[in-house]
Order: sequence, then C-alpha cells, then structure tokens
Amino acid sequence: MFGIGGKRTDRELEAAIEELARADTVAFGGVGLAGTLLPATEAYQRVEAALAEHPEGVREQLDRLLERGSPAGRAYAATLLGRIDPVAARAAWTALRDDPAEFTTFSGCVMGRSSLREYAAERLREA
Repeated sequence: MFGIGGKRTDRELEAAIEELARADTVAFGGVGLAGTLLPATEAYQRVEAALAEHPEGVREQLDRLLERGSPAGRAYAATLLGRIDPVAARAAWTALRDDPAEFTTFSGCVMGRSSLREYAAERLREA
C-alpha cells in the first residue's frame, strides 16, 4: 500500500498523518446505523497498513503526531505505536494520562466524550 520512498505513497502517508493530526473523533470502525467510516478512521487504517509494511519509516511520523497532534490524533498515535513498540506505547499513554484535553469517541452507534487523561488511564489498565 505504502512504499516508503515513493513520492505518491509518501504523500498518501503524509495526508493520512495530517488527517489524524487534526482529528476530533476516535473511532476504529464504522459509526452510526450505516456503519460509516470517518475520515480519521480511514486515515488510521492507512497508517496501520503502512506500519505493518514499514514500521521504522512510520515510527518517526507517529512520534511527531504524539507531539503535535490533536487530542484524538495523539490517541491514534499511541494506539498505533503499540503495534510496533509496546514499551514506547506505554510511555506515551503514561505521558497522556496527565492531559485534560477532550475528544469525541464512537463505538458503533454509541457516541461519547473522553479526555486524554481518562482514555490513557483506561489503556494503561488494559495493558
């Protein structure tokens, strides 16, 4: 899907990372009765696919997303980081545990709100 080093695929990865950086909602699947995929969910899936193919090339992008992304973007970044480096993901969730910034969450048809503090604490309990 993404070939790190190819202009087209690099732009696609950058576009997906930028979508995550401005995301205001965390949803890992379809939302609502129609099961619609949000743009951020599609971007997450594109980055996840790239991560599987080129973990070292995407890792740098995830580190930047953790530093400068929206609250939802940082949650996506920490989640993706867990796929390649569980220790780094735990450190990211630990750092996010003190952040009161809020975002919208979706689980199927159920919409909610969470702070990074609450979301990170939950991820740390699950680990």
